[in-house]
Amino acid sequence: MSVLNNFKLVDVKRNNQMSPVQQRRNKLIKKLWEQMEFIKAKQRGEIYAPKRLRTVTNKVTGERVTVELAKRIRPWYWTTDSGKICLSIHYGAKVIALAKGMTAIELVAESEILPTLEKIKAATEAGELDQQIVAVSLA
Repeated sequence: MSVLNNFKLVDVKRNNQMSPVQQRRNKLIKKLWEQMEFIKAKQRGEIYAPKRLRTVTNKVTGERVTVELAKRIRPWYWTTDSGKICLSIHYGAKVIALAKGMTAIELVAESEILPTLEKIKAATEAGELDQQIVAVSLA
């Protein structure tokens, strides 16, 4: 009992519920992190393919087996006809409107993509994109 006397003991219940706003932020932050890892791997000349578990049924035996498959990551950026890079932010299958009618960020070079994603991630963590996330999730 002498060891426990050295600690400050309290009676507290853990809150296991997260607010819907925080859940949406975390979902977007996770996807931003995946895009950043995708770009870092591309800069190193590697392929970023995180693994995920899928349960499939063997057609011969009918047995359900869990296998590890590579998850496909689609880049959120593309090159326009004028040679500029455009970056859009996705929430699920939908594109977030960053301002009214504006769905992409125009960049001059590919080297600007990673710092831009880091700034967007910081803005998401600060709650600056909450209204846009709610609007696109309810649409």
